[in-house]
Amino acid sequence: MNFTKKQGTSLAQAVFVVTAVCAAATVQARTVISEVLYDAAGTDNGNVFVELFGSPGTLLDGLLLEGVNGSDGSVYQSVLLAGMIPADGIFVIGDDSGNGSSVVSQADLVADIDFQNGPDSIVLRDSGGVLDALGYGDFSSAIFAGEGGAAPDAASGQSLARLDPLLDSDNNLADFLLLDVPTPGVVPVSAVPVPPAVLLFLSGIAGLAGIARRRT
Repeated sequence: MNFTKKQGTSLAQAVFVVTAVCAAATVQARTVISEVLYDAAGTDNGNVFVELFGSPGTLLDGLLLEGVNGSDGSVYQSVLLAGMIPADGIFVIGDDSGNGSSVVSQADLVADIDFQNGPDSIVLRDSGGVLDALGYGDFSSAIFAGEGGAAPDAASGQSLARLDPLLDSDNNLADFLLLDVPTPGVVPVSAVPVPPAVLLFLSGIAGLAGIARRRT
């Protein structure tokens, strides 16, 4: 199989795209906490939520969301997760109003998920250990179970949202910002997951590019 210089350039560009896409997919493969509303305007009951972001099709069965008390480091709440991350990569756990339903209309799972105000931490873990952790508030005299520096303590009605769910620097202060209007079920456009079929197609192009290089 012979390739012209123009074809070789196109394939090289395709390889660059494949590399960038696959790199994004690798980062995205880890399920992270992407947004939290723990202090709703008014009653928390049924209104608060935790949003996760990860690869579509990821099973969440058996994962735990734990609330860690800043005063003594104890786990004061443990929520067992179930379900699968949908095609958009966003999974929302809405607080149970008390009757099995939630005011959070975008909820993929309804559970008792009313975490405390700061300084506290929320930890996502599986059987192997911690997947992600968010600490918020002033920990100058409290026990921190988050990552890096603590995110600020949100005011009533504000949520803490990850700047880009594809990027996790392991520093809550750098990764999260305050939102005056919470956005459960919505993430930045840059974090839209890449369908597996597209990755398979692009990997084929990368293979052809490899052949081209060997025959040059």
